[in-house]
Amino acid sequence: MNKTNTLKFLGILGCMFVGGLLKAQERKAPAYPLITHNTYFSIWSNTDKLNESSTQHWTGADHSLLGMINVDGGIYRFLGKETTTYKTVVPASDENGYEVKYTETEPQGDWKAANYTASNWQAGNAPIGDDAKNVKTLWKSHDIWVRRTFNIANPASINELFLKINHDDNIEVYLNGKKIYTKEGWTNNFQYIALSNSDKSALKAGSNVIAIHLINTAGGRFLDFGLVDRLKDNAEKVQVARQKSVDINATQTIYNFTCGKIDLKLTFTSPLLMNDLGLFARPVSYVSYQVKANDGKTHQVKVYLSASSNIAVYRPTQEVTASKYSTVKLSVLKTGTVEQPVLQKASDDMRIDWGYFYVAAPKTSNAIQFVTAEKDAADAFRKGNSASTAKQGKMLALNTVIPFGTVGKAAVEKYVELGYDEIYSVQYFNKNLRPWWNTSGKETIEGQLTAAADEYKTVIQKCEAFNKTLYSDALKSGGKEYADLCVLGYRQSIAAHTLVKSPQGEILWLSKENNSGGFINTVDVTYPSAPLYLIYNPELLQGMLNGIFYFSESGKYPHPWAAHDLGTYPLANGQTYGEPMPVEESGNMIILTAAIAKAQGNADYAKAHWKTLTTWVDYLTKEGLDPKTQLCTDDFAGHLARNANLSVKAIVGIACYAQMAQTLGYDDVAKKYRTIAESMVPKWIEMADAGDHYALTFDNKNTWSQKYNLVWDKVLKLNLFPQKIYETETKYYLTKQNKYGIPLDSRKAYTKNDWILWTATFAPTQREFEALVHPVYKHAIETESRVPLNDFYDSNTGIRDNFKARSVVGGFYMKMLADKLAGK
Repeated sequence: MNKTNTLKFLGILGCMFVGGLLKAQERKAPAYPLITHNTYFSIWSNTDKLNESSTQHWTGADHSLLGMINVDGGIYRFLGKETTTYKTVVPASDENGYEVKYTETEPQGDWKAANYTASNWQAGNAPIGDDAKNVKTLWKSHDIWVRRTFNIANPASINELFLKINHDDNIEVYLNGKKIYTKEGWTNNFQYIALSNSDKSALKAGSNVIAIHLINTAGGRFLDFGLVDRLKDNAEKVQVARQKSVDINATQTIYNFTCGKIDLKLTFTSPLLMNDLGLFARPVSYVSYQVKANDGKTHQVKVYLSASSNIAVYRPTQEVTASKYSTVKLSVLKTGTVEQPVLQKASDDMRIDWGYFYVAAPKTSNAIQFVTAEKDAADAFRKGNSASTAKQGKMLALNTVIPFGTVGKAAVEKYVELGYDEIYSVQYFNKNLRPWWNTSGKETIEGQLTAAADEYKTVIQKCEAFNKTLYSDALKSGGKEYADLCVLGYRQSIAAHTLVKSPQGEILWLSKENNSGGFINTVDVTYPSAPLYLIYNPELLQGMLNGIFYFSESGKYPHPWAAHDLGTYPLANGQTYGEPMPVEESGNMIILTAAIAKAQGNADYAKAHWKTLTTWVDYLTKEGLDPKTQLCTDDFAGHLARNANLSVKAIVGIACYAQMAQTLGYDDVAKKYRTIAESMVPKWIEMADAGDHYALTFDNKNTWSQKYNLVWDKVLKLNLFPQKIYETETKYYLTKQNKYGIPLDSRKAYTKNDWILWTATFAPTQREFEALVHPVYKHAIETESRVPLNDFYDSNTGIRDNFKARSVVGGFYMKMLADKLAGK
């Protein structure tokens, strides 16, 4: 179900990796959440110091927030980096279409040379790839060779030459026969690769050729490229604020800086409190500044925030409009694309390009707001200019200056709000649905921004109280490293969803399968994500199941098992993944429905879907004990028949159905299915028993795997499997741990950290639990993969195989869920 590229990045280890280890104690996260609302409104810092890099969307595209402070005329940058300005030399297809020559058969002769004759190669337009919706030339083979001819008038006029490239997968690039770039792996968007003076000297006046060899290793294929010139920065340099600390809580990320004679506390708050869905769904985050003198004297202070219009585009080449206006209580800046193609695109590596992004400040703060080109924004603040110089264009900046006036040793606090109005969030079986906060269509984003301002102090207090409670509960359940992992998972999991109401009036909490296909409401993403929502609001888990139930019950999905997904985000019009996962998804849906019943203390939700659950459980009774070859969620190394962990899921699912029947008073049904489940357990033990462990597949005792599906037997008190199995498996896992965790199974070194934490939850002792969790925590603070926490990585190197920013880290909460349901 997922793109399974295995990166061959071992070459980047060495000194870089050692350097990462030396810094490990400074790091709190692989990436730091700043603004986290949903899969579109999601901004992160990928460096330990906030002013060492531009802030980015989880996909890696720049979603720049730039922050500076003026202290008595001296300026310090504390947030983000100033925009690098490039001038196009040879356009990529995001600016202008271009033609290439290509061949999928290995060419004879020196195909890299400028004078090579490619007369028998095919001609095609860029970009090239295997996704027919997003490319001009289809490529579906293992290798492709590409040549592009272009003219340059005066190479000497170029200041600093960069290769602008987006490729998938392994690549070699030549300029007039000289190799200028090589990489194993892929990119998710355009990268700007600095070329050396030697590379630049290969460019000549007149005709030039870029020649490329691209290899597909697995998953997608893509190529788009050009050349750009980085323009000289003539602006006066600013000082860099000294970051003293960073702390991450469930709803907040807090930085402390020294900016000369002023200390700045900078807090990003996304108030994602699940006990108040109105607040939870409000698409507004706060950026709070608290300033005070550190020398006992008074100083004149102004704080500046510049937010890029790229937060509202799919590609930076899209035209936007920007405006400034005010309401009764707020000063507001607004930007969005000219085109406004509402719900016109669906893919994984995508940013929203409809709706509008807002920056607002209370009028009481006397904020000064203006719009400029992004490249001019920082200079305007440095020079004290506050006139708007742009209304339409590309890459504009929404600038807000908050004057603090005279500041002494008493801390003064002010804030700005960042908000996003999607207008329509998803399409659900061909009907466009508004975001939850505007289900009626009568609300306004200004109303949301105003409510956020009116409730600022109360909301911050609620967030701070929740942060403490969550951390305390996690600490009691699993210790400090476990608690830190839970904090890292909280906002990330939530921000991979969107909240809407279905036409039938049901809650829909729809996930996007970030960086692993882009599907919407994938059941085997819901399954690992579920513990977080079962703890804090089981109705949200209902919102993850409702669409899948509707798909079957409406007759739109006619199979006797559960669907894999509802489409490709944001279009939930029916499954788009090409292969079913019958045992996997049916087991998932039944187990999660039973978990809702346990969390809510009644089985009313199950009763409403009893006929569908019965159809699915009957499929499990026929096919679940010894599954035939079919896809399951762990098949990164290929499909398996006779999968022991998948069999556990089926057995547990059948027992869950029996448990729900018992709760509903269907005693005969409960007895029938409980007997079926119990009868399967000794058969499973006999088939899976490999002496000191239990096998990956029933037909090969020389294999092993994590049996994480067993956890529900403990958490839901099904009491199916004997304790000996938990003791045997846990003991064996501890002999198989690598530096960053237990591999998923005996086939490869890769692992899934969500499943490790489920496996750890059924460990017989707290000591064994913590021993299994420790390498996962170590990975989070040492991995070289600086992305929102990735859940699929090499357990030896810590480098991600794929996946980032996914909701499945909600699965970290399984131990807390187990303790809550046990009344601990």
